[in-house]
Amino acid sequence: MGSPAELAAAALMILGFPALMLAALVPSVPAFAAAAAVTYLADHYLHRKGSYLVNRLSKVRAGLSIRFLIRQLLLILLLARLGFADDLVYYGAIACFIAFYGLQAPHGALVTLIRNRRRMPVATRNVDLASRIRIPDAPPRRLLHRSAEKMLHLDVAAVVGILVSAALESAVAGFIGIGVTVGLGCLYVVALVPYVRGRKVPPNAETVLAAVDDWLGEYRPETVLYFSGSKDSAYQVNMWLETMEQLDSKPLIILRERVILNNLAPTTVPVICVPGGVHLMNMDLSNVRVALYAANVGKNIHLLRVPTMKHVFIGHGDSDKLASVNPYSKVYDEVWTAGRAGRDRYAIADVGVRDDDIVEVGRPQLAPIQGWDGVPEGRIPTVLYAPTWEGWDGNPGNTSIVLAGENIVKKLVKADPPVRVLYKPHPFTGTVSKEAGAAHRRITALVEQAATERAADPRFQVDSAAQAAAQAELARIEARLAELSGKGKGNGKGNGNGRGDEAEATRDGLVDIARHEEVARLRAEWNTAYWRSFGSHEHRVITGAEPRLYDCFNVSDAMVSDISSVVSDFIASGKPYAVTDSAELGVEEFKRQNTAVRAATILSNSAGELGELLDAVRDPAADPLAEDRGDLKRYLLGPDEPTSIEQFNTAVANLAIKAQTRNVGQESRAAAGAAGAELAAVPGQRMSAAGDDVTA
Repeated sequence: MGSPAELAAAALMILGFPALMLAALVPSVPAFAAAAAVTYLADHYLHRKGSYLVNRLSKVRAGLSIRFLIRQLLLILLLARLGFADDLVYYGAIACFIAFYGLQAPHGALVTLIRNRRRMPVATRNVDLASRIRIPDAPPRRLLHRSAEKMLHLDVAAVVGILVSAALESAVAGFIGIGVTVGLGCLYVVALVPYVRGRKVPPNAETVLAAVDDWLGEYRPETVLYFSGSKDSAYQVNMWLETMEQLDSKPLIILRERVILNNLAPTTVPVICVPGGVHLMNMDLSNVRVALYAANVGKNIHLLRVPTMKHVFIGHGDSDKLASVNPYSKVYDEVWTAGRAGRDRYAIADVGVRDDDIVEVGRPQLAPIQGWDGVPEGRIPTVLYAPTWEGWDGNPGNTSIVLAGENIVKKLVKADPPVRVLYKPHPFTGTVSKEAGAAHRRITALVEQAATERAADPRFQVDSAAQAAAQAELARIEARLAELSGKGKGNGKGNGNGRGDEAEATRDGLVDIARHEEVARLRAEWNTAYWRSFGSHEHRVITGAEPRLYDCFNVSDAMVSDISSVVSDFIASGKPYAVTDSAELGVEEFKRQNTAVRAATILSNSAGELGELLDAVRDPAADPLAEDRGDLKRYLLGPDEPTSIEQFNTAVANLAIKAQTRNVGQESRAAAGAAGAELAAVPGQRMSAAGDDVTA
């Protein structure tokens, strides 16, 4: 519903219109002016905040244009009630508002036309199209950003002038205001006209697509990462970006939704966003030999239909959830899993994926996860609680946060000897279940209260100077990162990030390698400074993209989580971990159904078993599950040598050979077929009785 300030602004705006009507009927110019000011300011505030409430108003026929129209009609009513019905300013006001609304149509049409013409059929990053086609600068930001609101607010001059005329009983101010409103409206429309014609318009779709094909022919990509999904699923493709950058073959990323392109993390890999299925199917991808798919979605069919490449499902996580053995996976030539466990899952699920089509490649994304030799001397253990979200089906086994979360955190913050708690919930927590959202808020309050109490505990000393230095370092790094990303600077044209719009972002989207490397270095420095900016004993709630989950893994000595890829990934560290049996299946059944928990401490919803996990952390030599974790790590994630990225590159190369072999075979068969057809077309010969050739 928005923030309290947004709710207050919405209430003031809604109540302001009855106040306007009452002021018009009384009539009272000062009261009308005050109520009008409130509605204008509240409306502007809500639009500036991008409030959800503004969008809801349009759904109940109280949209932006209607609100302005009602205010203008009430102003006409005020003039009538004040006895101005026969005065020239009264007719001037009516003519002004009719003309003003007459300007809305061409204004809206021009804005829509400009936006449509600047929407590229194919948007790109790290693709040099500027040398092939001319893409003009985006229109100035002031013309298109919140354009409808800006246009409608031009009526302020007329409203103020007419109110002054009503108060002073002089038409001069009214006509000045009317002239300013109509004049500015006309100028706004005229200012848009140049951007729908001539050299300010980007090339048409055919030209852009031809330029992309020309680039593809020159670049000759060999391995494609293909992705389609909602805006919330961008993380599924982002997790593969570093792997794509490390491929031995030439990589390319193909996206299907603009919203995914906008949420894509920085990368040096060329990216092509092709929203139209027909455009994708007509694109020249004849050099591609391997296509990688991170999600099972319907739009995959647009690339799966291409026979000259081999298609592989690589997924976006490796866990014991049903999504990891989706029957849709049968459509791919191969399915790549991290280790033997993934292969066995498909065998047990019996969903039609052949064992011969499964390849174990490890998890290249896990390279940043560090190993563990016990808690460093002088530091108390850190336990990460990273529950997954509630899912769509209401299964109580999806997440521990509702039934067990508070019990887990209460026991951790009260542990003796003490431990530090890091709470990092899944970003989707509470999006489906109100109970999960409420539990998250209670857990957050528990952790923050425990942090406050610990800060007052004399046993936990802090190095104030070191923390201040780390915080200053954080501020410096964040300022530099903001400078590199262009945030807050803008260029007067775009969305404030240095890119005017989709067309301009496509034109200027070539990555600056030096800047990219500096950003990567600064992010690593930011992570180090972040953990130094508060005490190693301090409980912490961690939300948002930074620090990343793997960074939390590296500063933790143990983890509590649920059945998800988080558990499989954490196993790469070799550290003790616990998983909650929220559905209360029982330890043996829980382990039977979920491979990743076979070396875990199994928690009931009461979390009474947490002591076993903490004992293993405090004394690694007495850890009964240490050997089991090593065996499970190899089973789930494959061997440490060769490295996962080496395994991945080998799998790509092997499959590319299969694709090329298939294509050569097809060409040979086609050539043989054509030769046979040519021979069949030659006229037959028959012999005469004397043995002479006679043409048939």
